[in-house]
Amino acid sequence: MGVYVYMNSFLISKYKDVEPYVPGEQPRDKKYIKLNTNESPYPPSEAVLKAVEDSGRSLQLYPDPACRDLRAALAGSLGLEPGNILPTNGSDEVLSLSFMAYAHDEKPAYYANVTYGFYDVLSGLFNVKAKHFALESDFTIDINRYCGLDRGLIVIANPNAPTGIAIGVDEIEKICKESPRCVVLIDEAYVEFGAESCVGLVKKYPNLIVSRTYSKSMSLAGARLGYAIANEERIRELETLKYALNPYSVNRTALAAGVAAVKDIEYYRNNCKLVAETRGRTTEKLKELGFELTDSKTNFVFCRHPGVPASELSEKLREAGILVRHFTGERTNDWLRISIGTPENMLALTDTLKEILNGGKS
Repeated sequence: MGVYVYMNSFLISKYKDVEPYVPGEQPRDKKYIKLNTNESPYPPSEAVLKAVEDSGRSLQLYPDPACRDLRAALAGSLGLEPGNILPTNGSDEVLSLSFMAYAHDEKPAYYANVTYGFYDVLSGLFNVKAKHFALESDFTIDINRYCGLDRGLIVIANPNAPTGIAIGVDEIEKICKESPRCVVLIDEAYVEFGAESCVGLVKKYPNLIVSRTYSKSMSLAGARLGYAIANEERIRELETLKYALNPYSVNRTALAAGVAAVKDIEYYRNNCKLVAETRGRTTEKLKELGFELTDSKTNFVFCRHPGVPASELSEKLREAGILVRHFTGERTNDWLRISIGTPENMLALTDTLKEILNGGKS
């Protein structure tokens, strides 16, 4: 007779304290106006949809692990060489590979105490010593904290999430120049909505990596497609780790969609312009309702109301069929992050908020 031993977990000890990333809610109980996950309110272009359809005829074949067509298309659009580009499974893969490659116990990861939550997850997962730099009282970054550092990985979301605030290319250049022994990773997930990209610096600074995603500006959150932009040696280092983990991490359909989107770039630039215009109108309406907002350069706004707790506003909006994101951290508990949807979505939001603030009266 065999002996059965009950075990609570087979997970090895070094992972037991890892806190996973909590994605934005994707409910199925009813139809909502989803303003909680920073997705594009506009669909992919017709050219991309056609490319996706055509790719289905070859799904019995593995994708090109070198992603050569996409690398060439992106390099051409950015004025770089294919060797400066590494396509990935979303920009989160760029982050994962970078934390693996350039940070560990003796090489810390440096980033803000209010920023994209996945950085903390990766620090825990890869046993990285994280050093957090506090944002200023207005949520801005003091770049001097990132200058003069010796070894490790500097990670800056620009614009930052969830605050939406951007820093300038000259400030990023100063960090690269004054912390030459650190790899500087600039996460440009939202840059197309009003900030300035630092891609032009990658040829000048071999310690710079820029991560980009198709999820926001290119309407392809469901495709999971991103890419790194860097000096060719940095790209080779990241690619070595990618091939060690999963050389086929970018699937055939995502590759086809990515190439088609680059070729149809004006469609997406126009969408980003529409989002920025809607963000401006929404900002003014929220101010009229008494909200305080940061200077967002993203496809979301970060706001708070002095008279009603953010948790209460979030719940009442949900009851009205509108989802927004409430972060419960010490610095963010009073704030809501609200994605920019269509003009009709945002009008519904501000009308509902007006009703909530008026005690249920429209």
